[in-house]
Amino acid sequence: MHPIPTIKDVALAAGVSIGTASKALNGQGQLRDETRRRVRAVAEELGYQPNDLAQSLHRKRTFMVGLISTDNYGRFSMPLLEGIEHALGTAELSVFLCNAADDSERERRHVASLLSKRVDGIIVTANRTDPRPPLDLLGSRVPVLYALARVPDDSALCLVPDDAQGARLAAEHLVGLGRRRIAHVTGPRDYEVVGLRQEAVREVLVAAGLAFPERRVLSGPWRATWGRAAAERLLSTDPDIDAVFCGSDEIALGLTGALRERGVRVPDDIAVVGFDNWEIIAEATVPPLTSVDMRLRDLGHEAATALLGLIDGERRQGVHRLPCDLVVRASSGAAGGAS
Repeated sequence: MHPIPTIKDVALAAGVSIGTASKALNGQGQLRDETRRRVRAVAEELGYQPNDLAQSLHRKRTFMVGLISTDNYGRFSMPLLEGIEHALGTAELSVFLCNAADDSERERRHVASLLSKRVDGIIVTANRTDPRPPLDLLGSRVPVLYALARVPDDSALCLVPDDAQGARLAAEHLVGLGRRRIAHVTGPRDYEVVGLRQEAVREVLVAAGLAFPERRVLSGPWRATWGRAAAERLLSTDPDIDAVFCGSDEIALGLTGALRERGVRVPDDIAVVGFDNWEIIAEATVPPLTSVDMRLRDLGHEAATALLGLIDGERRQGVHRLPCDLVVRASSGAAGGAS
């Protein structure tokens, strides 16, 4: 077995000092181009690989960041992570994913572990955007950014989807298709996004001269079973509705199934729009579900880019709401049925 080549071996073979070899390989110092090329050629010939720890200590950077999530199922954190890794990959940074599972002590242990690894920054994410306590950094000054999460701290930087704008897209889409009696089946009232979306729908309908009575707003769990129960209630109490905007794709899945079992045609009789654009659910719905997409991959990419700025000393703060998209499929009855 051949010994692993060291920086000393490279320097000896290139006929330079160890300091000069290090500067040539790190792109530092005032060296002649010929010297730099010769050192790098020798390093490649020997198969020399720089020591990551030594490099990080030299540059005062580890090129590692932490991602702390409370999303047990990964429904929101995984697409967010894809966007984060895509952005950080181009910067050659590695990501440590930690699941805190809404456990403050577990989160504290993850923070301690990440700090012991000397991470350059931390991104905190969740499965809801209601305010949470700021991350306890145990006295460290490492940069922190919140993505799909928010803290009651004006100096923190928080990136979240614009839920109100997404709900307006859904409501305007249904109104534009000629729907006039629109119901909203959504999640628990204690979620901030529930209030934001409901108010946005109300504004669109009022602006269009349409009624939006309280009986057409039904709140329950973020579950398909709730969608089924809500469909039964709407058909019993408000049988003239011609559209339903659901607060999640799971709710929409249950609702459309119940409508179909009752002989109600979607979208001919009742158009349906969901929220999340969870493709495995949206495409399994019959017919395929029109849904609001929070663009979580884009949000993750933006979060990683912003964190790199914080690491480099930029000062950004406040809550930034990023726009959503509407992915049109057959359930709303739009011409073309997809986009």
